[in-house]
Formats: sequence, C-alpha cells, structure tokens
Amino acid sequence: MAPSRPVSDDGAFHVLALTQGLWGRRIAANVQAMSPDWFVSTWDAPSTLPNVIDDPDDFLPEAFEPADLILSLGDTAGLAQLVPDIVERTGARAVIAPIDRNCSLPPGLAHQLEGWLADLGVPVVFPKPFCTLTETSYNRPPIQRTYDDPTIARFAARFGRPTFRVAVEDDVITDVEVMRQSACGSSIYIAEHLVGTSVGDGVDEAGMLHHHFPCLAGMDLDTDYLDTLMHVSGNLVKDSMQAAIRAQVPERYVRPHGHVL
Repeated sequence: MAPSRPVSDDGAFHVLALTQGLWGRRIAANVQAMSPDWFVSTWDAPSTLPNVIDDPDDFLPEAFEPADLILSLGDTAGLAQLVPDIVERTGARAVIAPIDRNCSLPPGLAHQLEGWLADLGVPVVFPKPFCTLTETSYNRPPIQRTYDDPTIARFAARFGRPTFRVAVEDDVITDVEVMRQSACGSSIYIAEHLVGTSVGDGVDEAGMLHHHFPCLAGMDLDTDYLDTLMHVSGNLVKDSMQAAIRAQVPERYVRPHGHVL
C-alpha cells in the first residue's frame, strides 16, 4: 500500500518506532523527547505474535503515516516479519533493527530480513547492541560492520554509541556533556549523576551508573562476543568516558615504559 503522502525532502525527518514492550517503549520515548526537530511516531505491536506470520494484514493497520526511517524495537521475533510490509506502507528509506537480546532477532531471521529489505532496495543495520551504532559502522570487533546510508547516519549522529565531553577542576568532574546519546537514554542518566565524582573513579562509576539505569540488554552469553550484551554495552560506556577524561587530563593516562594501563 502506498503512503498517503510522499516522504518529505525538505529537511524534515520522520521516524517510526515499532515497539512491543518496555525496552522499545523506553527507546522510543527518549528519541521522541531528545531528537532535535524530528517527527517521531510509534506503533505498538501486539505483545505476542506467532513464530510464523502468514498474513501481515492480520496484525497491521490499514495505513501508516509516511516515514523516512523505521526503528524495529520488537521483543519477539514475530515483529521483524512485519517490517517489510511496514516499509512498503510508509515509504521508509532505511531500517534500524537493533539487537539488545538475541531472542528478539535471531541471526537467521536477521539474515532473512536483510534479504527481504534488499529486494525492496532498502538498507538495514543490526547494531548489537544498539549503542554500537555510529555514522559509519555498528557492532564491535570481531563482528564490526560498516555501512553507507545517509538516512541511518542522520539518526546515528544523534543516537548510538555514546560520546561525552567532561570538565574537570581539582581532580573532580564538574560537568558532563553528552555529545551523542545512547538511544535508551542511559548516557543522559550517567552524565547527570557523574558530576562530583573524582577523575580517578569516573570510568568505573560510569560503568556502574550504566547498570543502575538499568541497561536492558541481555545477560545471556553472546557467542559472537563471548560476553553478555549488557557487558559489551557497559564497556562501550566506560571506553567513551575514559576517552573524554583523557582529553582533559591526558597526563593521568601516560603509559610508563614496560607497563600497561
């Protein structure tokens, strides 16, 4: 079904978030609240969907508003099967389907979805976890992948792998500015609660605040990383905070000859 009006090329940016539960709703709410001047809408899918969907019309509304980008934030694998039809009904140019829990989008289904969308000429990325997304890549080694799509990159410039800028005075963090947010909103929480922390404790405290937010990424062992996705996400935050602190007090991180940090 064609969209009811053409997707705008005048600088407007229309994002449709597909949700099923707390994880997706929290991301959608943060993107709605913190996006610059985007139009962000949501569609709350049924909380339970069959493993195999024969007729998407049984679960989809007759029409959607047009969108440039689809965020597929499903709790179950069934939602991914609806994405191609939603793309056709919205005229979407690209899809982001993050994987914060492998049960929500197993590797085989992600591969199928990539193929279905390729047939429609629509690019898709699968950042695992969501907070690995940048304007040019997603995931961490050994499964890091690159992409080249302006629609996804426009989103990733604002939401994805968190980056920070800190101010330090007398060995105390006095201000934290979030340069790029994690889509779930944890980076804002970390920034607000890290002020007043000593520089030496800043990295570890950022990791603790990430867990306390709390992060909703999976705690099952991921076979690609040989770690849990929650830990991968937490380590990303710690790496980003360490880089921000180094920019302010680089002498604290000079590595003595023959030693490691």
